[in-house]
Amino acid sequence: MARDMVPVLKRCRSLGLDPIYLGVDKKSNRQSIRGNKKKSEYGLQLTEKQKAKFIYGVLEQPFRNYFAKAERMKGQSGENLMVLLECRLDNVLFRMGYGRTRKESRQIVGHKHVSVNGNTVSIPSYQVKPGDVIEIREKYKSSQRYKDILEVTDARMVPEWLEADHEALTGTVKELPTRELIDVPVNEMLIVELYSK
Repeated sequence: MARDMVPVLKRCRSLGLDPIYLGVDKKSNRQSIRGNKKKSEYGLQLTEKQKAKFIYGVLEQPFRNYFAKAERMKGQSGENLMVLLECRLDNVLFRMGYGRTRKESRQIVGHKHVSVNGNTVSIPSYQVKPGDVIEIREKYKSSQRYKDILEVTDARMVPEWLEADHEALTGTVKELPTRELIDVPVNEMLIVELYSK
């Protein structure tokens, strides 16, 4: 299975991204030394695409597939793309506070700790729908891992399109998010411009 093994802080520095968006509360003291080269239009578009891919942990081909799907949906392609990425199961777990980072949430899903509407799901890219009930499976609820995770993530705000019950380790998707509810620093219009060339 292909994985992105780039050091997180190094990648955040090169993309000009705050690690907090990835759930990482470390800061890098180093500065990115790039001189003051002005980025071309293509460079700016590529950086936005790389930011979105890095934040959500999606590789190039699946990302292209998301974009193709977003174009076929009603509405604006850029907003549709962000909603599709936000509705991935691993991201929803992260947003609910059941994973410290999206990578950890992805691992939790891959290890079959999660059920959606009572069925075990082990696919991190599974698209959730409004009304879906997501929970940590019964046999893992008492594990120390989730106590440790909740200690770190309890103060994190759960977005208003989701509902989470940290006592029972369950959550519900109330509705699909709108672009205003997605707090990711990505300019999706630049991604649309890049793919429409």
